[in-house]
Amino acid sequence: MAADQEAIVTALKTVKDPELNVNVVDLGLVYSIQTRDDEVDVEMTLTSPACPVGPEMLRNAVAAVEKVEGVSKANVRLVMSPPWSPERMSDEARDELGYF
Repeated sequence: MAADQEAIVTALKTVKDPELNVNVVDLGLVYSIQTRDDEVDVEMTLTSPACPVGPEMLRNAVAAVEKVEGVSKANVRLVMSPPWSPERMSDEARDELGYF
């Protein structure tokens, strides 16, 4: 049984950037989600290539996705292209961070 895309996004919304206290989906850090049977491939980035909490966020993303029903393995890959920019943030994240 393949995992539900919406459930995967919901799971990723539980993963927060601990420095900004905003989830990785609303920050625009998740670039793609692909499902293959019971495996999920996620490509995500960081707000900065030198982000000190990057490894923690990637581990948290794997753990969150692997909790989704129907997922046996999550492959979370860090990508730096295209580079992240504040324009990728959701309106909710902009409001929360006071970014206009």
